[in-house]
Amino acid sequence: AAELRLVALGRTGAGQSAAANTILGLQAFQPPQGTDAAAARDSQKHRGEAAGRKVVVITSPDWFSSGSVPDETKHLISSFVALSSPGPHAFLLCVPVGQPTDGEAKALDALERLFGPSAVSRHTIVLFTHTDELEEGEQLGEHLTTWRRDLLELVERCGDRYHTLESRDREAEEGRRAVEELLEKVEQAVRESGTEHFSCPLYQEAEARVRERQAEIVRQSRERSGGGEAPSDDQVCPADSRPEEDMDDEELERVREEAERSITDLNLDLGDIFPSLSVSPSSPAPSFLWGLWEKLTGWVKRLPKLVRREALLGALVGLFVGGPFGSMLGATVGSVATEVGRRKTQKNK
Repeated sequence: AAELRLVALGRTGAGQSAAANTILGLQAFQPPQGTDAAAARDSQKHRGEAAGRKVVVITSPDWFSSGSVPDETKHLISSFVALSSPGPHAFLLCVPVGQPTDGEAKALDALERLFGPSAVSRHTIVLFTHTDELEEGEQLGEHLTTWRRDLLELVERCGDRYHTLESRDREAEEGRRAVEELLEKVEQAVRESGTEHFSCPLYQEAEARVRERQAEIVRQSRERSGGGEAPSDDQVCPADSRPEEDMDDEELERVREEAERSITDLNLDLGDIFPSLSVSPSSPAPSFLWGLWEKLTGWVKRLPKLVRREALLGALVGLFVGGPFGSMLGATVGSVATEVGRRKTQKNK
């Protein structure tokens, strides 16, 4: 491919921008001066080179949570689709290893409804982030198989593809190798899919709209500069005519991205994508459950490393079983897990 297009998705704070920085070898992204809060939440497109390849990374904010209003959700989806048109080579689902996976499972569900099952099974890679939360010496694969069946289920839905760009030693060579391995996994997924890149009717609609708008921008620019008679509307065919053929690469990129950013209203049926938009009043609010999780993990982090994970396990059992029985069962599970951890540590010494 002339370039690899990657779409980094994830909940707020999952590390999409950090992943793009690492892949492209850039410093931390800063929003342009004067950018308001709403614009800062839009998808961003970043170009660069990595491992000898031209790479484009589109970072998308959290559009799959229940917190966004329909118009905003439609805008966010239209934005990242247009910016990654004619279709990405891979979706990178950024997943923090130390958090519950309910949001990521919803993201995969939404991707399947939006683009079709193959978007997840053939074109998505789980990119684990915040791996510094693992215990010292613990490998990511060991952590998944031993403690986090929920994370493994995400990986299985994505064709058993996962990766991380993070390492404890922070060596530059190690980081470059991690990026190269990720891009190899992307190319392998593309080969296995038998397609040039991911595509579907929504991406086809986006590409047609982008090309039409691109031709319009070029025509308007020539009219303003007096560069000859502008072609009439019936002379401009988005698929065939190339009014920008005499432009250099830099100008083409600028016009193309301007056209992409103008597409904010693709034909989306949010009811099909999010069938549970209307939440029952008896359903627990996501913010309430998330607050409980943050308090729980904050308490656990103050414990010694040896008992931290075991205490978390016991506390979770107590939290979700509930009542006096839940508290007793959680305490028992935590104690047993702690003892197993101690014996394992002593055996390895």
